[in-house]
Amino acid sequence: MQLPKTYRKLVVTKPGPDIESAAEIVAVPLPTPAADEILLRNRYAGVNASDPVAASGGYGARTVPFDLGVESAGEVVAVGSAVEHLKVGDHALAFSFGGGYGEYRVVKAQEAFAIPEATPEITSAFVAGMTAIIGLEVAGEMQRDETVLVTAAAGGVGTYAVQLAKLAGNHVIGTCSDDAKARWLKELGCDRAINYRTEDLDAVLASEYPRGINLVFESVGRATFDTALKHLAVFGRLVCIGAVSEYGAGLNWERVEQVRIYQWLLARSASVRGCYLPHYAAQIPPYMTKLVALLREGKIHAAIDATEFRGIDAVKAAIAHLAHGRNQGKVLLRF
Repeated sequence: MQLPKTYRKLVVTKPGPDIESAAEIVAVPLPTPAADEILLRNRYAGVNASDPVAASGGYGARTVPFDLGVESAGEVVAVGSAVEHLKVGDHALAFSFGGGYGEYRVVKAQEAFAIPEATPEITSAFVAGMTAIIGLEVAGEMQRDETVLVTAAAGGVGTYAVQLAKLAGNHVIGTCSDDAKARWLKELGCDRAINYRTEDLDAVLASEYPRGINLVFESVGRATFDTALKHLAVFGRLVCIGAVSEYGAGLNWERVEQVRIYQWLLARSASVRGCYLPHYAAQIPPYMTKLVALLREGKIHAAIDATEFRGIDAVKAAIAHLAHGRNQGKVLLRF
């Protein structure tokens, strides 16, 4: 296989919340993998709401310039001498910070998973699917016959969470930003879809769910977080996977001055839990196997946003598309 001498990727050169000015596409020499690394030719990359936060310098200090992009799937084109579970020609899914937004990427072999074929469905199943299934089943201890609230339910992670919660035998509520998404969420399995622009979440939960919510899968933050917390049932759990309402301001988190949250927790023996996927690395392999099986059996399906973004030059537009809430499902970049 003839490989190019250079390739293009997206790097952050001036950290800030505006992805347009914070990052640029550069051409760099194609690297040779070290003994414990592989070289992957990316075919698909997942676009994540965390990208603007990372571009702002979040998730740990990094030396500028640094690469953006998390999960990607593609073909292995070179392997290090110590790599045993992958070979040239295999397809693999890589998961690590930086490198997803590149035509090629080098990753540690331990951060790459063999897959039958690099497809949009399998690419979407990683960060989005893994966050949903681990957030619900491990962090959230989801059971059967519960009432589950999924915020930002029409997004990449939310669509997986809705389907998984319904498949587990629960009553599922999903929030979204317009009526078209609400109708779509009902098709996915939502028993109650709430358009938060035309309905008041607090009022709906108070009138329709007076016994409270058993499990909240929360990714919006601000007032949505506060409202969900207020409506937790006895022994209710709120799993926080993000706070997209804050991401547009970079790292300037909103200051809140109100009664401390234990007024809600103690009265209901409830709890709030964070779920940051890298902390659950040990659970990823078995849950990836489980999720892929559910996809193959048709018990759930990957909800991929219909807007196509092709090639490295489209990556900024893809990030902006997601950041502005225009997506319906997981946003992917196709190489």
